[in-house]
Amino acid sequence: MDIILLERVEKLGSIGDVVTVKDGYARNFLLPQKKALRANEANKKVFEANRERLEQENAERRTDAEKQGEKVGGTEIVMIRASSNTGQLYGSVNVRDVVAGLADKGHEIDKKQVIMGHPIKTIGMHDVTIALHPEVHVTVKANVARSDDEAKLQSQGVDVLAQIFEDEQAEIEEMAAANAIDPNLEPGEIPSELFEDGVSTPDDMSVTEAKIEATAPDSDAS
Repeated sequence: MDIILLERVEKLGSIGDVVTVKDGYARNFLLPQKKALRANEANKKVFEANRERLEQENAERRTDAEKQGEKVGGTEIVMIRASSNTGQLYGSVNVRDVVAGLADKGHEIDKKQVIMGHPIKTIGMHDVTIALHPEVHVTVKANVARSDDEAKLQSQGVDVLAQIFEDEQAEIEEMAAANAIDPNLEPGEIPSELFEDGVSTPDDMSVTEAKIEATAPDSDAS
């Protein structure tokens, strides 16, 4: 379907452009949202007759959005959520959560203005785009953490997920040292110091088999 854009639409064009889009996109989104008109001769004449007014109104909305953007842009919203030890949330942070978080900061944002490719599912600092106008986009920070203390650390630039991993590794190394176990052993490998005296383990023989072989009565003995 050929349409006339009444405002800038990303990846399509700017106000006044005549473009071709899929019928479903036009009928279900662009036309109902009054972002475009069907590009027939009658509508072309109507648009041209009102072009100056439409462009002026668009410029005024853009100016208002730019002023709002100066206040909203860079806002950090803290969201405390439960998660696993790997940082995966038990649930997610979605558009409604972002809208509510911004409202708590005094910014009234419509959910249609929040652009999220997908819900947030891990702790950390996440960028979220707010489209205040087709030509004015700003970014806010969603600080998703398990506690206020973690949120403060993330605000200071600390990678909490990386810190969790480092702490776990340190704990493993401490346990290994406390038990005199070589942390470089392969999974299932038995430290040599745990072998009984005189017990060797050929490449094709397990530790258990070696012990049995070493302690079994001599089959030739009578």
